Amino acid sequence: MTGERAVNDDEQPVIRLEGVAKSFVLHNQGGIELDVFRGIDLDVFTGECVALHGPSGTGKSSLIRLIYGNYLCSTGRILVRHGGGVTDIAQAAPHEIIELRRHTMGYVSQFLRVIPRVPALQVVAEPLRAVGVGSEEAEARAGEMLARFNIPERLWSLAPATFSGGEQQRVNLARGFVMDYPVLLVDEPTASLDRANRDVVIDQIRAAVDRGAAVVGIFHDAAVRETAATRIVELTPAGAAA
Repeated sequence: MTGERAVNDDEQPVIRLEGVAKSFVLHNQGGIELDVFRGIDLDVFTGECVALHGPSGTGKSSLIRLIYGNYLCSTGRILVRHGGGVTDIAQAAPHEIIELRRHTMGYVSQFLRVIPRVPALQVVAEPLRAVGVGSEEAEARAGEMLARFNIPERLWSLAPATFSGGEQQRVNLARGFVMDYPVLLVDEPTASLDRANRDVVIDQIRAAVDRGAAVVGIFHDAAVRETAATRIVELTPAGAAA
C-alpha cells in the first residue's frame, strides 16, 4: 500500500480497516451491483493526517462515510478506538455510533446540513453542549472558532441558510473543529474557500495532528494535500488501496 507508515510493535491504530468492501445495488437499472472498492486494509494512528487520493470514482467519499457510519460495509471491519475500548462501526448499533460521534469522531462534510433558522453561533456550539459543556462556555468557544474562520460577529445570530456557500462551509468547519475529537474526518474541507481561509483549515488540521488526533481527509487541492497530510494513501477503482 502506498503511504504505509512504520510503527512500533506496541503502537495500536486509532482506526483500523480490515478487508473493507462496498458495493451499491442499482435497483432502477435491473439490480446491477456496482463495486466501489474491495479488500481495503488501512491503519491510522495518533498524530497523523492520512489523505485519501485517487481518480474520481475510486470511492474516497464513500470510504469516509463508511468510517463515519453513514454507509454499511458490504464486508469487512472498521475498528475505532472509543471510550477505552474498540467499536466496530460495521457492526455497531445506531445508539453506539451516535455515542461514538458525540465523544470521539468528528466529521466535516462538503455541505452544511443543519436545522433551518438556528443561529450560526448555536450551530457551532451544539457539539460542545452535547457533551455537557455549559451554554456560556460553549458559546464562547464557538465564537472563537467562528472568528478564526473569519465569520463576522454580526452574522453569528443569523441562520447559516442565509449565508453564501463559502460562509456556510466556514461555519461547517468551525463546528467540526470546535471539539478536540480524537478522530476527525474531513471531506474536501477547502472546496469553497479562498486562500486565506484554506490556510486556516491547514492550521487547524496541523493543530489536531499535534495534539494527537487521527485525521483522515480528502483534499483535491494538491497544495493543501501536500501541506496538511502526513501520509497519502492511493485508492484504485474497484480495488484495494494500492
